[in-house]
Amino acid sequence: MVDLLHVWWRPAVEILILTVSIYYAFRFIRGTRGAPVVTGFLLVLLALVMVTYLLDLKVLQYFLGTLSTFLVLAVLVIFQPELRRMLAEVGNFPLFTSTTEQRETVEVIIQTAERMSDLRIGALIAIEQSIQLQEAVESGIVVDCEATPEMLETIFFPNNAVHDGGVIIKGDRIAYAACIFPLTQLQGLSKSLGTRHRAAIGLSEETDAVVVAVSEETGAISYAHKGQLVRGVTLEELRAFLTSVVVTPSRPRNWVGSVRAWAGRTAAPGPPSVAKRDAASPPFVEMGK
Repeated sequence: MVDLLHVWWRPAVEILILTVSIYYAFRFIRGTRGAPVVTGFLLVLLALVMVTYLLDLKVLQYFLGTLSTFLVLAVLVIFQPELRRMLAEVGNFPLFTSTTEQRETVEVIIQTAERMSDLRIGALIAIEQSIQLQEAVESGIVVDCEATPEMLETIFFPNNAVHDGGVIIKGDRIAYAACIFPLTQLQGLSKSLGTRHRAAIGLSEETDAVVVAVSEETGAISYAHKGQLVRGVTLEELRAFLTSVVVTPSRPRNWVGSVRAWAGRTAAPGPPSVAKRDAASPPFVEMGK
């Protein structure tokens, strides 16, 4: 009986590890820009394997057997931004974090968005998290001052020398202004989305930043995170979202909770989309066509 258990526990552990790894690999890939590439590659590879073994093509069988070496390199190239984001979050896993400054930053963003919305002044604010945003922007003017609603209003005031572009907030300080964020390459987005909102989506695709945008034309408030843009939110909805993402939750009491919390943070969301809120109806997701 002991020998039987000794024989079976190793395969059971191996199957469990492979199952968990494949599950989180698919969750990680889902919704990233490389997901269509992986899907197409797997379909072609599956068809090639079936034809090769059905027709007993020896040469192709040999090449397919040695293909695994190149698959590792292909994954590193295709998912370089996503892997960098995941490793950055692992390296910045919080141990002791005070939430006071984070909550103050959220309130500064809320007050600024409310003021900009009332005045119909466009704004684009990125809140840096694990990944350094300076690597993702093409330019920016160093500001390095305390983040306050008054300072942000001054920066975005029309005809100001630095009102164009986005602002990067690190902690409770305004780090850079007049930054040019990368535009999203998603196809089929609504034609009503201007450069400001496309830049918000683009930066959130490449980093884990939360980007808040205020429309100059309508005064509508939106936020982007992990490639998803939610439009027309209320101040309370914006506060709830920023609090859930920016404010570090209490540290789990055991390592199981820590792993589950980290897995929830690094897992990619659903396919990139644009959600639009209507004041009289619940939120819904409108996929790009």
